[in-house]
Amino acid sequence: MPSEQPDEVARRRRRGRLRLGVAVAAALLLLGSLGWMWLGSLLPSSYAVTAMGPPDLGGALTGGHTSHLAGASGVGTPAKAGTRDVTTLVERRQGTPDVAVTITARQQRVTIAPGLTVTAYTLNGTTPGPTIRARQGDLVQVTLVNESVKDGATFHWHGYDVPNAEDGVAGVTQDTVKPGQSHAYRFVAKQTGTYWYHSHQVSHEQVVRGLLGALVVTPREGIAEDADVLALSHLYAGKRTVQGKTGDVPVVVPSGRTARVRVVNTDSGIMPVWVSGTAYEVVAVDGTEVNEPTPVEGRSVLVPAGGRVDLRVRVPSGGAAARVEFGGAALVLGPAGSSATATRAPRESVDLLSYGSPAPLRFDPDTPDRRFEYAIGRRPGFVNGRPGVHWSVNGKLYPKIPMFMVGEGDVVRVRISNSSGETHPMHLHGHHVVVLARDGVKATGSPWWTDSLEVRSGESFDVAFVADNPGIWMDHCHNLPHAQEGLIAHVMYEGVTTPYRLGRDSGNSPE
Repeated sequence: MPSEQPDEVARRRRRGRLRLGVAVAAALLLLGSLGWMWLGSLLPSSYAVTAMGPPDLGGALTGGHTSHLAGASGVGTPAKAGTRDVTTLVERRQGTPDVAVTITARQQRVTIAPGLTVTAYTLNGTTPGPTIRARQGDLVQVTLVNESVKDGATFHWHGYDVPNAEDGVAGVTQDTVKPGQSHAYRFVAKQTGTYWYHSHQVSHEQVVRGLLGALVVTPREGIAEDADVLALSHLYAGKRTVQGKTGDVPVVVPSGRTARVRVVNTDSGIMPVWVSGTAYEVVAVDGTEVNEPTPVEGRSVLVPAGGRVDLRVRVPSGGAAARVEFGGAALVLGPAGSSATATRAPRESVDLLSYGSPAPLRFDPDTPDRRFEYAIGRRPGFVNGRPGVHWSVNGKLYPKIPMFMVGEGDVVRVRISNSSGETHPMHLHGHHVVVLARDGVKATGSPWWTDSLEVRSGESFDVAFVADNPGIWMDHCHNLPHAQEGLIAHVMYEGVTTPYRLGRDSGNSPE
């Protein structure tokens, strides 16, 4: 075969060098882009939560509430007219508290059941910690003393709409309470119902290990039921407990009498609860009474992570018992020595979208001042330098998740959607939302007020609330490892600032 001419060989070499150059340039561009993305994802050693993501005004125009946005840039911004610091958003009522409790947090070994001893966080020597009980209108003061929780601790009042300074979120509303320190929380018990408290410092680890307890507020005239029974459920080393006990937990209730059973799910996953041996009613959800509840048989109630339901259970006549079952543990309600046969979880569950009877709302959710999208997904990228497929909100990764800006008095409507492939129990601090629709189907039952809403993959919810509690409020997934991985947004009132910091130099790590 004839050999190639010298000029053809030269052209082939030039083309090869050009292709190589293009490939090298593309590789450098890709590496440079990845390096830039990695660098941009690194969190500062100290930063303000208000500087995390861009403000989302929810469709509001300039002027009015939005004129205070200049104060929203966080620490280091001079105070301007109309701005408020979270430290000023405190309980206004002074004087001697009606309920005063001191709770000491420790790390210690605890025996949960025979053969099950764990290293846990205790409150006054127990886990769960002491139940705080108050009557509506009481001034409550709870003093947290940290004896030996090395990372520090706080108390967040889950579902209780306290003033912002009392919300207990490290780095947002206070600094963490370090070993040897104490912090007092004060609030008026305005809401009745079943709630709980837990640490919001390294919460994905401290809550799992037991730094939690219940808060119960009753009407001044008392409850309608004959017995008031707390049923706080928690997993210790994978073992289901009720009130810190495993297996069947007997509670003496006379035959034919009713009990209000206050169910609290303190874990990160949804929990089915059902009653065998008698019918029951769902009388409250997340602290709000259900309008005209109806008897339930052969169905469970699905309680999201962080959620609560109050059940009215009538003990059968004739000496038999009723069982409130949690899947691995149960309350047995009845006369001393009575029993009831365990049953499997029903296949069907109560649909709170249609349970009970409608009642008017105190506002019109169809004419909101703000509309927001809270679209939960997953996408590849970097979070604080970690590559992976991470949780996203509206397509953005932590900490560039939008700040949902509201003004005091606004009617706020939010569509929460989930395309992430996993379920998420969503929890807004400082407020309750009313569920308007699920997947476009409107609510027809009792107004479903909630602070812990399970949003399954593929689902969407339309919810609304009135912005009547100024502050900077977390709005996050209460599967706490998800929150620790970046599934956190905030509802921020315009003009509110905070002096507290996040980041490795701050000592504050709310998730």
